Amino acid sequence: MATYDFVFDGLGLRDWCGGGGDDAGGMTSMAQLLAQTKGEEATVSAWETPFPSLDALHEACAKIPQSRELTTGLEEGFLAIKDTLKIVVDPLTQPLSWALNNALYVMQAVPWFIMIPLLMLVAYLVGRSLKLVALVAICFSFLAFVDYYDYTMQTLAIIFVCAIICVLFGVPIGIAMSRNDRVQRAMIPVLDMLQTLPPFVYLIPLIFLFSVTEPKLYGIAIILYAIVPVVRLTDLGIRLVDPDVIEAADAFGMTNRQKLFNVQIPLALPNIMAGVNQTIMMSLAMVVIASLVSAPGLGVLVLRGIRSLELGVGLLSGLGIVLLAIILDRVTKAALARINASQAR
Repeated sequence: MATYDFVFDGLGLRDWCGGGGDDAGGMTSMAQLLAQTKGEEATVSAWETPFPSLDALHEACAKIPQSRELTTGLEEGFLAIKDTLKIVVDPLTQPLSWALNNALYVMQAVPWFIMIPLLMLVAYLVGRSLKLVALVAICFSFLAFVDYYDYTMQTLAIIFVCAIICVLFGVPIGIAMSRNDRVQRAMIPVLDMLQTLPPFVYLIPLIFLFSVTEPKLYGIAIILYAIVPVVRLTDLGIRLVDPDVIEAADAFGMTNRQKLFNVQIPLALPNIMAGVNQTIMMSLAMVVIASLVSAPGLGVLVLRGIRSLELGVGLLSGLGIVLLAIILDRVTKAALARINASQAR
């Protein structure tokens, strides 16, 4: 006898269920099997009463679907719309594949004796700090010395493309949220979902939509995972602009467009740059996970270290990711410090 037989008997649904739970195709529990071998009726104490889940109700009524039927239905539903969805999504995301392919080609085609000085120059222009330039030179020289230069350039190319796309889409979304409360209320649940989903979950539907050889597969996953901070902090930064400053802009007769570009965005720039910093860090974290679906870079070495139990490869590639994270963090923070210093003058 199933635990919840009394529910369907009390509601008069036994005929609809098709007879007793045990004879209706339900799974027989271990306790029931042991009781049958002893010639006893299996009983469940009140303390051990299971939650009325799908599987527990299915034992009492075969018409109730099992949980595995629910998951199978979701999978079949997604596969049913996969082709139509791909027709719509594939052309829209193809430029992402082109951008990633071109960035990967350029970062690896340029010789190291040009690329490393170029990165040092970028670090100097951003931070105006010789210490930062020295840090960039030492880190990249070390990674090249241990033959991880190509992997590092691949990771840097992916982060470069995905971070730019996150900023291009994230900042306008954040601006729209700051200027319209309805847009903010609609976007917050979406951002919460993107922020709380485990990173591996991003890859599951994308694997069914795209081939593992297409860069857009891991590019979309990285962008969805990393775009949240820049959206949230753009919205927050603009909303935190002093109302007195906005009132003064209104007194000068500024239009909404002029207030946005000449007052609000410049004052919110420190928050926006903090969002860009966090987006870059999250992109780097997702690049490692995306190596499971053919994303090139240092994540491939981390994955090789796990699969082949190569401790040295795993530790050294992990150190490379840490060094790259330090460089990106220091460069973006140096840019933020310069923005704060210029606003303080």
